[in-house]
Amino acid sequence: MNLLPSLVRVSLVGASAALLAACASTGQAPQSAAPSGPQFSSPITADQVVGRWGLAAYHRQEDAARTEQQARQGCRQPYVINRGTAGGFMMYLADQSQPSEVVSKQIPPGPTYIGLPDEPPGADTDREVVRFDGQIMVLRWLDKEVASRYGTMVYVRCAS
Repeated sequence: MNLLPSLVRVSLVGASAALLAACASTGQAPQSAAPSGPQFSSPITADQVVGRWGLAAYHRQEDAARTEQQARQGCRQPYVINRGTAGGFMMYLADQSQPSEVVSKQIPPGPTYIGLPDEPPGADTDREVVRFDGQIMVLRWLDKEVASRYGTMVYVRCAS
């Protein structure tokens, strides 16, 4: 009877066990999986948008300048954007009676959106940031049906 194949098998099993034990005793934690959820930057912060805004909307681009003036007049009854509890800011989503915490989101160098933090940039419920300079914010709904009802939203920061 030839013992060589049996010895080789026993040696391989022993060597494998020794290697596994050595790896387990290095004290290194196993590498975690990639982070869950969408990965994006937030180019517009809550500090930049929290406050009182005049609000108006238009459906035709040629009405944009006139709508900006109407939004200024909207400061008599301002749209208030408050800080959220998780670092975002509170705004109403389409057809919602309560505000939701939203964030700005972008996958550089693409467009910037405002929407729910757990959805990727450009989700159907998002609004694209057409213009933002700290004093004027113009947002366009991505959902075509919602956009047809609400138009392009123009927010003008109210004087304090």
